[in-house]
Amino acid sequence: MAKSLNNNLHKAKEGKNDEFYTELNDIEKELRHYKNHFKGKTVFCNCDDPRISNFFHYFSYNFEALGLKKLITTCYKNQDRDLFSTHNSESAIYLEYTGDKNGDRIPNPEEIGIINLQGDGDFRSPESIELLKQADIVVTNPPFSLFREYIAQLIEYDKKFLIIGNINSLSYREIYKSIKDNKLWIGYNCARHFKRPDGSLFEAARSYWYTNLDIAKRHDDLILYKTYLGNETEYTKYENFDAINIDRAEYIPIDYKGIMGVPITFLDKYNPDQFEIIGLGISNSGLEIGVQPYKDEHKKFRKEIQKRGAVDGDLYFVKNGEVEVPYARILIKNKRI
Repeated sequence: MAKSLNNNLHKAKEGKNDEFYTELNDIEKELRHYKNHFKGKTVFCNCDDPRISNFFHYFSYNFEALGLKKLITTCYKNQDRDLFSTHNSESAIYLEYTGDKNGDRIPNPEEIGIINLQGDGDFRSPESIELLKQADIVVTNPPFSLFREYIAQLIEYDKKFLIIGNINSLSYREIYKSIKDNKLWIGYNCARHFKRPDGSLFEAARSYWYTNLDIAKRHDDLILYKTYLGNETEYTKYENFDAINIDRAEYIPIDYKGIMGVPITFLDKYNPDQFEIIGLGISNSGLEIGVQPYKDEHKKFRKEIQKRGAVDGDLYFVKNGEVEVPYARILIKNKRI
């Protein structure tokens, strides 16, 4: 199932068809944890068609409850200027909403400023960047084919953000480094179902909320219950790095002093006060922190392993005479020992 979901994403990425809309219940479920961050703030949704964007719906209908200052939403070209018609427009637009004016607490069309842009509304355009500079917090679901570039822009302009990205983004060097440097972390929930512009449902691999807004979750300890001493045979050591392999975060032993290789999904539970991130055990990133190439006696397996995408710098171990390369591993140490 996971393979087919990732295939869906790869096909969409190759075809540049990654315009997916987030379900309202996923937005509500996550955003309820951040209400104290929004009071008096300008929120920018810069990858959203307001006709069908549930981000625009959520923030406009909860404008007063959240105490927002302003809501700005940019819409890419070829969208409808009239929110309540089907007349096409070649113009990109942006919307400004500053709250209820007639007392009904509903964002009526006459209360929403609809302004044409000179360019195409792309988040990288000069006009969009000027709007970005006005924003306090950016909240959206950016195109995952441009995720690296998108998040790099947010960091460049020192913006607070809460955005959705695919699970594979955790292994991107830029994302991993931001998490390691304590500039980015994972939110509370994950999303799997999105809608295409035609209304059809799209099921993808797990997608996380990526944010730099401080939340209680990132200070919660991961509860550990297993022990290494006396159970050493349960843990396999890597052949090319001095660390043990951990297949699930809950299997991390409470008493192990050394380095451990954990799945990238561990980052969803990562507390920087409890654990130290040593490095990323993948290809060049692995080689940079001392992960060794394949040993001579294991090179005969290399051709078959490479078919599965593994290369020098990936952590591997030998089990029952077979060379095994686990999916992307983060190397960590327990600070509490």
